[in-house]
Order: sequence, then C-alpha cells, then structure tokens
Amino acid sequence: MTSRVMERPPVSGFNEFLIGKDAAASLSSSSSSAAYPTNETLAIALENKEANPGEAIALLREILYHPSSTSEVLRIKEQAIAALSEILSQEKKAEELRSLLTDLRPYFSLVPKAKTAKIVRGIIDAVAKIPGTSELQISLCREMVEWTRSEKRMFLRQRVEARLASLLMDSKEYAEALSLLTNLVREVRRLDDKLLLVDIDLLECKLHFSLRNLPKAKAALTAARTAANAIYVPPAQQGTIDLQSGILHAEEKDYKTAFSYFFEAFEAFNALGDPRAVFCLKYMLLCKIMTNQADDVGSLISSKAGLEYTGVELDAMKAVAEAYSKRSLKDFEEASSTFREQLEQDPIVHRHLSSLYDTLLEQNLCRLIEPFSRVEISHISELIGLPIDAVEKKLSQMILDKKFAGTLDQGAGCLIIFDDVKPDGIYPSTLETISNISKVVDSLYLKSAKIMA
Repeated sequence: MTSRVMERPPVSGFNEFLIGKDAAASLSSSSSSAAYPTNETLAIALENKEANPGEAIALLREILYHPSSTSEVLRIKEQAIAALSEILSQEKKAEELRSLLTDLRPYFSLVPKAKTAKIVRGIIDAVAKIPGTSELQISLCREMVEWTRSEKRMFLRQRVEARLASLLMDSKEYAEALSLLTNLVREVRRLDDKLLLVDIDLLECKLHFSLRNLPKAKAALTAARTAANAIYVPPAQQGTIDLQSGILHAEEKDYKTAFSYFFEAFEAFNALGDPRAVFCLKYMLLCKIMTNQADDVGSLISSKAGLEYTGVELDAMKAVAEAYSKRSLKDFEEASSTFREQLEQDPIVHRHLSSLYDTLLEQNLCRLIEPFSRVEISHISELIGLPIDAVEKKLSQMILDKKFAGTLDQGAGCLIIFDDVKPDGIYPSTLETISNISKVVDSLYLKSAKIMA
C-alpha cells in the first residue's frame, strides 16, 4: 500500500488539488519542484499565511504532495494539514476543504486511526467556521460516514454520525436526526463508550425539546447525567449539561432552579472563554424577570462578571426588565422591536417573554376595566396604547378563560362587565347534608342486612 501511495501518479485528481493545476503540469516533468517536508519549509509557509495566504497554501500543498512517508515526514504533513485547513477556513474556501478531506484518504492509510479521526474532525470543524455552509457540512458528513463504513472505522463513524445528527437538527430535519440518534444510542450503549454517550444523550435531549416532547427530553438528560457521573467530563461538556438542565427547568416554570443551573453553566463557560457564557447570563436575567425580581437585573449586569459581557444581548434584557418594572406594555413592545434579533429570534427567550407579555397585558386590562360596567373598546385601546383589534381579541380570550365576567357587544363596540355574583352558601350546604344523609342510610341498610341474616 505504501509503495502505491509513494509513486508519483499522473498529474490529475489528488496532485492537481494539492499543488494546483499549473504546478502539477510542471511537476510532471520535474520531480524536484515539490518542497521536501521539513520544519523549516513548514515554518516558511506559516510565516506567509497572514501576508500571502496564496503562497502559503501552495507551499503547504507541495509538502503534502511529497511522496516521502517517513515518521518525521508524516508528522510534518499532519501539521501542514492543520495549517492548510486553518488558512482555507479563513479564506472561506469550503469546497477546497471538502476536496482536501476526500483527497487525503491515501494519507489516512499511513497514519494511525486515532490521528485520522483527529484530522477528519479538524477539517469538518474548519468547514463549520465558514458561514452559510450547513448544506455542505451535511453532505460532507454523509460522505465521511460512507467512507468510514467501507473502511470499517467504527470509532470515527460514530462521531461523524453524531455530528451529522446535530447538523440535521439545526436544519430542522428532525425525523432523520431522530432516526440516526436512536440507532447510534443503541450501538454506543452496547460498546459502553461513556464520553460519546454523554454527547449523544445531550443531542437527543435537545432534539426532543425542539419537538416539544418534554418527558423524553428529561429522560435523555437524566441518561446524560448518569453517564457523566461515571467518568471525567470536560468542563465545557459539564457546562452544556447544566445549560440544558436550566432550559428544561425554565420550561416547567421552575425559574429558581433554572437560575442556579444557568449560573453553574455560566461559571464553566466563563472560565473557558466560551461565547455561550453570554447566553447563560442572558437566561439568568430572564429568570430574574420571570420571578418578579426585575430590579436585580441591573445589579447582575453591573457586577464584575456582567461587565465583561456588556453588549446588545444584555441591553435587550435590561430594556425588558425596565418595561416590566414599569408595567408598561408600550415600553415592552418598543424593547421587542428594538432588540428583535436578541429577543424574538432566540426561541427560549421568545417563548418565556411571550408568556410574560400576555400576563402583563391581562393585568393592565383588568386594572383598566375595573371601574366600569360598560365601556367602549376604543377607549380601552386609547388608555392601554394598543390597536383596537388586538385589545378586542385579548378581551374575548380573557372572557372565555373566565378571567372576568362580561361580554363583547361588537355592534356597539362596547365591553359589558357583569358584577361578580356571590355564590349562595345554601346550595353547598344542602348538597353536603344530602351526602351525609345518604351515608347514614347506607350504614343503616348494612346493619339491617346483618340483623336479617
């Protein structure tokens, strides 16, 4: 196998990609044009990656093209692959990264499987750094799954399949992702690979949460915690578990417990410099607002940890907290409009703030209609500062939910509020008396039946 790889093939395919078509044409006539893989050659390429990335890419391709396969050369080639992946990612050349992963397959036969797995995942990560490559990443992962099946590289295949399931979930292809994860969980549990099992259980938890299946999401999270307790879990992964725990508790309206989990996740991500730390802090502020502690939001933002993450994410939550403190729907809607991306495009925040907005609207409407027995809807609309259609729709919903007794006279455009009818105490008392008499009669019947027997 080694001799086949070391032979210089015709200038096509692998050679053309690694060194470019023009260079490949010249190499077909001269074997000395490829740079010999040395630390000095690699250093030159790395020096040029900022100033002249094109030249660095060409030099790194020449290093990879060189037919030598000694242990030292293979080590240098491994470094060259990492450097080339980084440069191509910075230059946003996703297709070239994909071709690199395909054309490096002969090299993978010369290195240990663990190194192959590291290189493959590194190149896939490099593609992921390029915006707008979701479809390409899915296609690339599918190709690598097929290749790993044919090469019988089970360790790598399982990790690529987990990555593929994550990408499918992000693309909202839930059915395929769930099918893939179900088979993967069964296989990994049989092998007892705890670390990978934690990742897969977390993915399954997120998937079921996206499908609004909370019982299964909680079961998957419990499985992830059980597997994590048996091994050492990296801080980033532990932070992910805590973050997901906080999200599930917040969904169940247990905001105090959710806050503690978000805080644990924030500390883990903050220590690692992970960008997810700001979202944990954002969810902490959300929990404070939902527990009627909006006044604490300012102190959290102005704390030492909060000042490090000052930006639009925290400004959005601060605006919501101020609107909630004032019980002002107008300020609430202005905050939602100003920070639309931070509030409405974040599904977790949006879901809870929608509930908060409805509660705030109901409280304001009840306060406004309390003095009236009959009032025009247009007048309520003016007082609350919302469109007539929105006010009418909400009032009808509140009447159906029995938040107050009343009816809408749409012909006159009025709301008629009924007086609260106090229940007459004689009816419950009568029912209770009849129930007691029934018990006495039943008891007397049983006693008479025993006497007759």
